[in-house]
Amino acid sequence: MDQVPGSPQEPQDARGGDGPQGCYRHPDRPTGVRCTRCDRPICPDCMVSASVGFQCQECVRGGSGTGHAPQATVPRTIAGGTIAADPRLVTKILLGLNAAVFLAVLASGAELVDRLDLLGLAFDPNRYQLVGVAEGEWYRLVTAMFLHQQIPHIAFNMLSLWWLGPPLEAALGRLRFTALYLISGLGGSALSYLLAAQNQPSLGASGAIFGLLGATAVLLRRLNYDMKPVLILLALNLAFTFLWPNIAWQAHVGGLVVGAAVAFGMVHAPRDRRAVIHVATCVLALLAIGAVVWVRTLQLVG
Repeated sequence: MDQVPGSPQEPQDARGGDGPQGCYRHPDRPTGVRCTRCDRPICPDCMVSASVGFQCQECVRGGSGTGHAPQATVPRTIAGGTIAADPRLVTKILLGLNAAVFLAVLASGAELVDRLDLLGLAFDPNRYQLVGVAEGEWYRLVTAMFLHQQIPHIAFNMLSLWWLGPPLEAALGRLRFTALYLISGLGGSALSYLLAAQNQPSLGASGAIFGLLGATAVLLRRLNYDMKPVLILLALNLAFTFLWPNIAWQAHVGGLVVGAAVAFGMVHAPRDRRAVIHVATCVLALLAIGAVVWVRTLQLVG
């Protein structure tokens, strides 16, 4: 049989020229089905269902058949993230980071806590110098998010992370969930830095956890789910925040507000402008956090 130059060689069927041709990958399997794109014969093991007819595996890998990139037809979450095989991966990593820092605190004692907790401005008698965010130790805004000193504290936060994290990670996608967690934690740190006493140390993942709680409320509202359970949980946590002594309520409120705001931008963005709006939402949140930190720093060192 003549072959057009540059086209793939189509196998002949073993039954002769009058019978159905063999699959282009399995010549011993006669088939009457052809790929709707390249017109090669394909057997059931090689055919992939398309919007119209079937396509061969090579055409599917090369493009979606719709005029768009192959990634355009990949299933997406409500926020536009790709659906992962393990929707708990980032949550597990965050749990591991918090646990690793907690073990480091147990091994090193108070010294590590004093260097990593959130502190506005104070005199350190051990180093005979001023320390804190206002002295340029900006990393404290982040390290305090992973720092715990007591077992009940880390246990409560990690249980909350394990309960809230996976559903949000599955709904938002890994990258967006990671951004939500970190920005929420920074929002809690920033409000603590702004409103707490300058020499009052604070630590813990509570700001990020409250951000996840606010994001959960936004997501359930977007999906038209029953809001009563999450609202009751939110009310209980806020009551616990303000009624229990020695709790940095500023971190809880800051994380809650920032987490809800970021999640709103993620789940309500129009499909054709998701990426732009998601990036803009995160950037605006970070700019607002940076402005709060800048204002407080000027107050302390001005």
